[in-house]
Amino acid sequence: MVSGQAPETLAQPTSPRPTALSISRIRHADRAAWIQLLKFCIVGASGYVVNLIVYYVLIHWLGAQYLVASIIAFLVAWLNNFVLNRQWTFPKVGSSPVKQAAKYMVVSVMGLAVNLGILWGLVHVGTDTLLAQAIAIAAVTPLTFLLTRSWAFR
Repeated sequence: MVSGQAPETLAQPTSPRPTALSISRIRHADRAAWIQLLKFCIVGASGYVVNLIVYYVLIHWLGAQYLVASIIAFLVAWLNNFVLNRQWTFPKVGSSPVKQAAKYMVVSVMGLAVNLGILWGLVHVGTDTLLAQAIAIAAVTPLTFLLTRSWAFR
């Protein structure tokens, strides 16, 4: 026990509880927060389309293996999304572009790892590779959104 503190004080957390996922916080979000979410979704949709187009071209026109195509499509979509999010969704937020890019890459690589696992599993149970990629991207989006908003662009 720290001298001078009551035992119940020691049991309490020293930092405030994170509220990023609080229902109350979502209900009371201001208009600017909702607009930011909408912009993030639009950027994500553009990245989704870019990813699928690049993936399709690599597989069907250039004969790339589906996992290699997924990685290349991811990199192209990552660049698209980083630039648009940095310039439009989070223009005045956070640290230097280099720090944000590094953090955004960490978040995106985590998303890619989950994406590749889902993609591999779906393809191995007989799902068409393009449909499997679309499903994998949609499944990973909530994770990458939460990490991007709460960490990468802070």
